[in-house]
Amino acid sequence: MPQPILFDMDGVLLEGPGTHPQVYADAADAALDELEADPTPTQRADLRRNDLENVADHCEALGIDPARFWQLKERYASQGTHDRLRAGERGLYDDIDAIEALAERTTVGLVTNNRHETAEFVADYVGIDFEVVRGRDPTLEGYRRRKPEPDYIEEALDELGSSEGLYVGDSIKDVTAGLAAGLETAFLRRSHNRGLDRPAEATLELESLAALTDIV
Repeated sequence: MPQPILFDMDGVLLEGPGTHPQVYADAADAALDELEADPTPTQRADLRRNDLENVADHCEALGIDPARFWQLKERYASQGTHDRLRAGERGLYDDIDAIEALAERTTVGLVTNNRHETAEFVADYVGIDFEVVRGRDPTLEGYRRRKPEPDYIEEALDELGSSEGLYVGDSIKDVTAGLAAGLETAFLRRSHNRGLDRPAEATLELESLAALTDIV
C-alpha cells in the first residue's frame, strides 16, 4: 500500500487559515465567568488572546489556576467552533472529496494545531475515514507543542506504525513540521496564501487536493 498521507485541517479542510478570534474571545469570557474571576479590561483583552506569558501572569494576579483557565478556554473554543460549523458560518473546501477517494487507496490522517476535540469533531463532520486524528492537547504544554514543532505529526506516525509519508498543509510551518518529522511535504494553495512564495523545502505544490489523486 502507498505511504500514508497526513493532512492539516485549517486551510485544508476548513475554509480560512484558522479559528476566528471572536471564538477565542467568547471562550475566554466563558472560562472567566465559570471561574468567577473579575479581570480588568486589559487583563480580559490579553486573556482572550493565546499569549501564554500573559495568561500565566494574569491568572496569578486574579488568583485562578492558569492550567484550569486554559482547559476551560479550550473547551469553550471547541464548542464555539463546532457551533459555527453546524450553522454554516465556516465552510468546507469543495475539493476535500479527494481525501475520501484517497482513503480508498491508502492510509489518510488528520494532524492539526487546532484542538484535538475539534479535530475529532471535524473528522466525524466531514465523514472521511481517517486512520488517525491528532490535534493539540488542551493544556499549556500542548499549545507549546504546536507546529512548526513536529510532535503531533510524529505521534500520528507512531500510531500508524510508519516513519514515512506525505504531509499536506497550507503554511510554511506545516512544511517545516512535516520535514522535521521525516516526511515529504505538499504546499497547498488557497486564497489566503496566494501571495506567499512556495517554501523551498516543499516536495510538491498543489493548486487543489484533487491533484493528489493523480499523484498517489
